[in-house]
Amino acid sequence: MSARLISRPFPILPRPLSSAGVSKPRAVSAVLKISIFATGLAGIVAEFVLSTLATYIIGNAVLQWTVVMSLMFFAMGLGSRVSLIFRHKLLDTFIIVEFSLSLLCASAAILAYGLAAYTVYTSLLIYTQAFFIGLFIGLEIPLVIRLNNTYQELRSNIAAIMEKDYYGALLGGLLFAFFALPYLGLTYTPIALGVINFLVASLLLWRFFDLIGRKKLLVSSFVVSLSVLMALGVLSKPIILYGEQRQFRDKIIFTKQTPHQKIVITKWKNHYWLYINGQEQFSTFDEEKYHEPLVHPGMNLTADRQKILILGGGDGLALREVLKYPDVSSVTLVDLDPAMTDLAQTHYVLLDVNQGSMKDSRVTVINQDAAAFLKDDSTFYGAIFIDLPDPDSVDVMHVDSQNFYRLAHRRLMAGGMLAVQATSPYFSRQAFLSILKTVEAAGFSVLPYHNQIPTMGEWGWVLGARAEDFSKEILKRRVLAFDFEGLDTRFFNTGAMISMAHFGKGILEAPDADKIKINTESNPVLMRYYRSGSWGVY
Repeated sequence: MSARLISRPFPILPRPLSSAGVSKPRAVSAVLKISIFATGLAGIVAEFVLSTLATYIIGNAVLQWTVVMSLMFFAMGLGSRVSLIFRHKLLDTFIIVEFSLSLLCASAAILAYGLAAYTVYTSLLIYTQAFFIGLFIGLEIPLVIRLNNTYQELRSNIAAIMEKDYYGALLGGLLFAFFALPYLGLTYTPIALGVINFLVASLLLWRFFDLIGRKKLLVSSFVVSLSVLMALGVLSKPIILYGEQRQFRDKIIFTKQTPHQKIVITKWKNHYWLYINGQEQFSTFDEEKYHEPLVHPGMNLTADRQKILILGGGDGLALREVLKYPDVSSVTLVDLDPAMTDLAQTHYVLLDVNQGSMKDSRVTVINQDAAAFLKDDSTFYGAIFIDLPDPDSVDVMHVDSQNFYRLAHRRLMAGGMLAVQATSPYFSRQAFLSILKTVEAAGFSVLPYHNQIPTMGEWGWVLGARAEDFSKEILKRRVLAFDFEGLDTRFFNTGAMISMAHFGKGILEAPDADKIKINTESNPVLMRYYRSGSWGVY
């Protein structure tokens, strides 16, 4: 066989295509490129959807995105290899792949949420979905390149197909971040992906119907896919709500997917719980045992209460406590998620518990990353309260780092006070000690304290003063000598503070306490300490 015969492209589709109603090969090639642009868009969003699903259901964003994306890319490579099996009727094969992807993508969230209510192997389920969706995505480009090879020389064919796929991926990423996740959420974004794949398959099926070899099979696939997509559009929301409800002991009364997190409010009797990404933020049953200790020691020991900074605390509860002091002239509250701060100003549960604090004229709300805010800010504050999420993933390590607390130190006026929520000294003792050491290493004299919160367990904080103002021994003496009676509180008083400032054996003086490292951006040990805690006990 001559080289000329070997290099000649295999005519997957006939050039004239008169029976398909297409007179020019260019039109066929254009349809294929449109298809690969659309599938490129859908493919990248499918990867993002599954990674986000894994994050919300399993936790640990960086780990889940790494595992899911890596698994999908591996499966895509395997899909490319599998495409070699198909030698004939490639158009039929590509259409079947798109119908299959439409069903796999559209049902992803429903399967994950629905089955998560009945199995502890949710991660295995999501990773299996990621593998098979990646496998089918991997079939797409090789098949389209071979289909288009009849109409375009190899060099420009590969470049054109890959170009359209990458352009689609860019648009898909932008749509996911700015439209799909905020507005469609994980309920309808997967269905939208399924619709895109379905439209691609349908376009090719009906545009080139006369070229189809297995007409009955593909028409049946069209009918089945359309029926399933319509059913999912109707049933997805109640199924996902049912799956979410099974993950919580109490009735869900509010749920919202934002670009940053999943917010859920539940109700039990006359009490409410706020969850972010499945983690309890507070319960109206006992939230005063968290927010009052966070705020009142620092507010009473600071030399100046006029200007206050709260980092996090988008629910407005720490702010409520700060505003109880009449000499406060301004409070700046920095929270990353505008949906959370808006909810605190509009939802009846949060308005009731935060007493409308977010609407106070003295309050300025800024929706920004806390570390970025501190880098750009030039104001000096009498007290800074850090009420940020627990350090359960790498993406929050920068706001629990030595450099972050140094930035806070720069913004604290002489005689000012810092208070940091420092997770549980009982369930995650190493993480608590790491935060304590990190704050101290940033230039603060520190005092650890803790309290038992019935719905959250044993919880801890770190109170800090600039080391140049006074030592940690003096700080502890001042705290223990201060009269906290007469405050407008439900729990906190002098006796409570004295009790909270003392620890039993095995916490601060544990055998491994000297080995605990500070948390830095270059060595984020805090997440490892946190995740190795005994959270399953509670």
